[in-house]
Amino acid sequence: MTHLSLPRLHEASLSLDHSGLIHILSQVENLLVIQDLDGVCMGLVKDPLTRTIDPAYVEATRAFGDHFYVLTNGEHIGQRGVNGILERTVGDRPYLQQSGSHLPGLAAGGVQWQDRHGEVTHPGVSEAELTFLAQVPQRMEARLRQFFAHRAEVNLDLGAIAQGIQTAVLDNVASPTANLNSFYELLRHQPDTYRALQQAMKSLTDELLQEAEQQGLTGSFFVHYAPNLGRDSHGLEILRPATETDSGTTDFQFMLRGAVKEAGVLFILNHYYYRRTGTHPLGPDFNVRQAPADHAALLELVKSHFDPALMPRMVGVGDTVNSQVLMNEGKIIVRRGGSDRNFLQLIQDIGTAMGNGNVIVYVDSSQGEVKNRRPLKLSTADGALQVVDGPGDPGDTADPLTLNVVFPGGHSQYCRAFQTAAQQRLRQGWDGTDESGVN
Repeated sequence: MTHLSLPRLHEASLSLDHSGLIHILSQVENLLVIQDLDGVCMGLVKDPLTRTIDPAYVEATRAFGDHFYVLTNGEHIGQRGVNGILERTVGDRPYLQQSGSHLPGLAAGGVQWQDRHGEVTHPGVSEAELTFLAQVPQRMEARLRQFFAHRAEVNLDLGAIAQGIQTAVLDNVASPTANLNSFYELLRHQPDTYRALQQAMKSLTDELLQEAEQQGLTGSFFVHYAPNLGRDSHGLEILRPATETDSGTTDFQFMLRGAVKEAGVLFILNHYYYRRTGTHPLGPDFNVRQAPADHAALLELVKSHFDPALMPRMVGVGDTVNSQVLMNEGKIIVRRGGSDRNFLQLIQDIGTAMGNGNVIVYVDSSQGEVKNRRPLKLSTADGALQVVDGPGDPGDTADPLTLNVVFPGGHSQYCRAFQTAAQQRLRQGWDGTDESGVN
């Protein structure tokens, strides 16, 4: 079936045409789905150890085979990794490996690769870098303990503080993280104290960057704030301060330089072309740390190395996109952020450049336990349900990212549509593998 006979969802904005999306997902053979995880196929929770995933959704991903990959800032492995969630809710490790039920793709922003059978590698990462990262969780725990030991105004018992620290420190292999969601709930009526906690974690990660340089690892790491307010003039992410109704930046992720989702799009495309043609357009050793940091340069790399005739129709799926309109000395300043924004923007721009109608899907995760996302605004003013405002600031009228299809019902609504598409795709006779025979 040609693209011309399919819904032109790439031209839509904030559409609720889920049946049209299902049609594209099920009818396009040369398809590439690149999808975030938390908030998209799992509900957002304050404690990552309580996350669950629907086994029916995991089974549906297998129907897409080489046409589906995840792209997440979380990790596949470790105590709080996605593989552990699969083992608790889908099946034990031998079953996942033998059945090919692991979620394939990139984690830790792009430096942790996993295939469907659970084989994990860290392309482009050195042992020295992994060794430095290994001590970061202990440093985060120590800083949190220090913060509360010197805050007499914090009216929390020691047990609550200890539990909060245990929940907050994510001992990820390639992206150790301080997740402050639980502390926001405990301190939301003391916003000044919580904002001081945000600054304490920022100071620690700044110190860690300096120590890395002193150990000869200059340029190896950066700090990802989630959510954030975009980047400053130096390319550094801007922390989003909390309010009484918005937790602002909750995740302080100490990550490897180059581990950004937009670079991961190129890695996945490179792998996808190999699976279909036997050739890597960017070379067999390409990894995200070799990718340019500039958005225009990433797009140019795609245009100059990937055969347009073989370019798949891409569907990018995320839940973390925001913007904020501010006034500063009489001037309007627009901050655009969100950890999914840049990879979705690149997928959209690739579709425009190649003329193949890539579709951007947004899942509203504002109904989860984490309250830092603006919900979609719905209306039935014209007799039919429609979305009248997206997740960004209503005053941001020039956002270059268009969210083509949205799911106001959150991850469960998206997963149902995805599972329906998987069933229809199987009925087409496609088992998800490429036709080239390349392994």
